[in-house]
Amino acid sequence: MTTDPLKKFHNEDWHTPEGRLVREFVFGINDGLVTTIGFVAGVTGALVNTKIVLMSGMAEVVAGTISMFFGAYLATKSQNEFYMKEINREKREIKEDPAHEEEEIYEIYRDKGFTDEEIKPIVKRLMSDRKLLLNFMVKDELGIGNNSHENPIKLAAYTGVSFLAGGIPPLIPYFFIKNSTIAVIISILFSILVLIFTGLAKSKITKTNPFKSALEVVIIGGIAAAIGFIAGRFIAYV
Repeated sequence: MTTDPLKKFHNEDWHTPEGRLVREFVFGINDGLVTTIGFVAGVTGALVNTKIVLMSGMAEVVAGTISMFFGAYLATKSQNEFYMKEINREKREIKEDPAHEEEEIYEIYRDKGFTDEEIKPIVKRLMSDRKLLLNFMVKDELGIGNNSHENPIKLAAYTGVSFLAGGIPPLIPYFFIKNSTIAVIISILFSILVLIFTGLAKSKITKTNPFKSALEVVIIGGIAAAIGFIAGRFIAYV
């Protein structure tokens, strides 16, 4: 029994909408973790009471989650609106100036290395079907793929939840430990574990080496968290 290689290619996880959400997943968790660890470090340096640190940290995480949700929603909605504006403009150009569209097809394929004789049958086929022509121009001229339009609510929820997932672990030690110095140290260790998990999850979706992916996320996220930690400490002592 033979397997269609093209079908197998399209079944890869990273070709799915969920696979494309890895960007928001990594960004949300990393941002939530870095923001929270920097905030907690600063507050811990200024306050001895871990309960106050915990309450302040939770307020920061909630505010950050809401901000990420609405920020992602507005950004995605604006992007979709821009894409629709460009597509509608292309529809109008196809209707009002088909000769110009025909020349653009020639230009696109010439840039790919095709000769005019090779392009002629392609132009004839595209110009005979407006829907096919629109799909071609949207993809090859405007660079807007079939999956470029994303659900604003879904993307916003994913980003917000990812931020929340990254922001909670640094606060966990403050639920159980009264000594603020020990709490912030364990908070950093928890943050490292979250970064490792994030890297492993990313590697599963992107089909890359798990160790390399985890190490990359830990190093980059660790550097960002360290800067936030140092900045927080510095501000606390000013």
